[in-house]
Amino acid sequence: GGCIPAGRRVSPPAPRRTVASMLATLGIVVMVAALLLTPLGVPGLWIMVAVLAAGAWAGQVGLLVLGICIVLAAAAEVAEYLIIDRLNLRYGGSRLAFWGAIAGGIAGVMIGMPIVIIGPLVAGFLGSFVGAALATLYETRRVEAAARVGWGTLLGRMWAAAAKVAAGVVILVLGGAALVL
Repeated sequence: GGCIPAGRRVSPPAPRRTVASMLATLGIVVMVAALLLTPLGVPGLWIMVAVLAAGAWAGQVGLLVLGICIVLAAAAEVAEYLIIDRLNLRYGGSRLAFWGAIAGGIAGVMIGMPIVIIGPLVAGFLGSFVGAALATLYETRRVEAAARVGWGTLLGRMWAAAAKVAAGVVILVLGGAALVL
């Protein structure tokens, strides 16, 4: 058994990844995937927060970091609502147009699913436009008004997605650092 032929060096065993580091890596991978899905209307920020909550439960993430990330996610949700609502109203939309944009965006994401990644993103944005435009057309019977409101909600949806992704990047950096350090 234990004899080593002369002249051969034995290298020490390769360092083993601990369970904690593997779980931290998995957590970061899930957080990155959630961030990428955020513009599609998936609650990616809350998936990221859930990963960090699991990390806090495991003692890897501090409650301060978790609290900051919860506040960021909540602020991003409020910002999404306010951005879409404000641009909807600025372009002449109503409450019905706002909810039409939300419903249209959800329907668009579902319709776009067969085309990986870009399909749901584009279809979700277009669905927001169509939903708001149809609601406005129903209310006003004016195509120009419907197009204007649809454009406003489309802009709102794009700016809101950008705001949520920006918040997600901050959550990823803070949370990722907490998971690995």
